[in-house]
Amino acid sequence: MAFELKDRDLLGRIGKLTTKSGEIETPAFMPVINPVNQMIPPKVMKKNFGCNILITNSYLIRKNLGELPDLQVHKLLDYDGVIATDSGAYQILVYGNIEVTQDEIIQYQKKIGSDIGVILDIPTGWDVPRSQVEWTVNETLRRAEEAIPLIADDKTLWIGPVQGGKHLDLVAKSAKSIGSMPFQIHALGSPTEVMERYMFTVLVDMIVVAKRNLPPDRPLHLFGAGHPMMFSLAVALGCDLFDSASYALYAKDNRYLTNQGTLKLENLLYLPCSCPVCMSHTAQELKDETRSMRERHLAEHNLYVCMSEITTIKQAIYDGSLWDLVERRSRAHPSMTSALKRLREYRDDLEKSSPSFKGHGVFYYDYHSVYRPEATRYMKQLYQNYSETNRKETLLLITEPFTKPFNWDAQFRKLRDFLSRELGDKFVNFQICFIAAPYGCIPLELSETYPLSQYDIAEPLDNETLSFTVDNILDYLSKNRYQRIIQLLGDGKLDNMTESVCMEDSIKWGSKFFSVWVKELWSEDTFKTLVATINM
Repeated sequence: MAFELKDRDLLGRIGKLTTKSGEIETPAFMPVINPVNQMIPPKVMKKNFGCNILITNSYLIRKNLGELPDLQVHKLLDYDGVIATDSGAYQILVYGNIEVTQDEIIQYQKKIGSDIGVILDIPTGWDVPRSQVEWTVNETLRRAEEAIPLIADDKTLWIGPVQGGKHLDLVAKSAKSIGSMPFQIHALGSPTEVMERYMFTVLVDMIVVAKRNLPPDRPLHLFGAGHPMMFSLAVALGCDLFDSASYALYAKDNRYLTNQGTLKLENLLYLPCSCPVCMSHTAQELKDETRSMRERHLAEHNLYVCMSEITTIKQAIYDGSLWDLVERRSRAHPSMTSALKRLREYRDDLEKSSPSFKGHGVFYYDYHSVYRPEATRYMKQLYQNYSETNRKETLLLITEPFTKPFNWDAQFRKLRDFLSRELGDKFVNFQICFIAAPYGCIPLELSETYPLSQYDIAEPLDNETLSFTVDNILDYLSKNRYQRIIQLLGDGKLDNMTESVCMEDSIKWGSKFFSVWVKELWSEDTFKTLVATINM
């Protein structure tokens, strides 16, 4: 096995990829290196930036240097890290054709000592007829089959690309078929135009469909993903490797990368970064440099930002806070926020791959947060696994107390002791549930379990979060049809919405519903009123 899992969160993971030139930790960003003209020397990338893996183009090496007998890619680039080589397929997408066969380019990558190689696939373009997309998928699969004898028993790790573009059924077909072949790594092909158009919801669909149909023990490479603002989203969906020349291309255009978007150098009065370039220059000093020096410094800054973001993502995976990071990065652009919203469609995929507990609480900021795995997992367990030891006849709904865990709140304990004393044997027939966003109903018996006693939520609640919570309450009531429902009603909006739902439920299922509105929720007068209602 070339890939070893070390940690995970959402669909993202920290892994160890073993190659013939050494091990690398994923997720990893691979700077694209021009084999004949490097803006930043690869040796400097490794020493100063921590780049232990990079990617270059074997087709361009062959085109420019030919079949030199002793040509080795590590010597050519003066780099002792891991080198991946592309096959020239991107040139097919740009120019329509290249002057090399698959057999030739595979043998060439083996000859020059590539650590990771790519077969000569056919990229799926954008805005092309479905018939053309089907051809790219089928031709790539045919070439993948043909490549198997050529790469058998080779120490190079070989990438089997997935094609299909926005046609998700073809992505699924491509991923399932190529996943059955003996490739060590897979790549999602042709996402560049999707990302350039900021169609991040389409990208979310493409990645998830590919992941669903690929073997989980193989890394997934996202071709051409070069902007740090979307790295966390892609990692959260299961991407392990990224490559791009954006750090250099943006520098040539005087563009300054941040993890929240792209800035133009001409518009900068300050440099909002603490990398070595920004700490040793002012914005004006960069503007006044010669073109070549400015491009070099901007490229260095851009690469620092890319590498720093990968490190930030790894720490988030380790902490179990990758969702929080994705939420923060989603504010970088409206299209990123749209992608975050799209994640609700795949919340079951995210929940299945997320660990149950990572040692810290959960934050809910707004309605985007309610689809995070902790909430999804709780609702599943509540409806599928939770059952009362003895079926209760009456449900008592109480708005959440001030402190967590709710069952240890001093005011609630006074209420519980009062009810137990006043009701005697009747009290054993009561199921007590707390009403709390975003979970809905929290049974008393579960209130100390994770994450029900380890979360915070921003208030006031937005309407979408309120609706989500009330829907959860309704689902709970539909599953557990109590003979009587009694709600201790405060003056909050969630209390009022819950009352409406309970009234509808009682009409639908024939249960009796009583609401007890009180001015002071935890006063002894409230307790007495509640007991009187129960004894009616």
